[in-house]
Amino acid sequence: MSLALPFEHGQLVVVLLREPRERLWGRLLGLETAGIALRGVDVSPWEEILGLVRRGELEMVSLASRFYPMHRVESVYLDEANCGVPSLGDQFLNRTGMEPSAFLVDL
Repeated sequence: MSLALPFEHGQLVVVLLREPRERLWGRLLGLETAGIALRGVDVSPWEEILGLVRRGELEMVSLASRFYPMHRVESVYLDEANCGVPSLGDQFLNRTGMEPSAFLVDL
């Protein structure tokens, strides 16, 4: 019996990695047993990222498309508002004025 996952190509997700511990936000490119492909950013400098985008300095943001092997993936969850806390995508839009989909577009 297979488990139906709610994840689809193009959805905004948050990925927690281990060894080293990282928290990523981005657009899901693919999810398979081998790993996850994501176009996004590490959120540890979240305030800095928002400031750079707000000032139009997009070239300074470390945005990339990457594959992470499944042995590093601790969890994946949809970027959704929860208990009154806005999603990262909503925060991004509200604080930069840019749609996350426009920021995370493929080059």
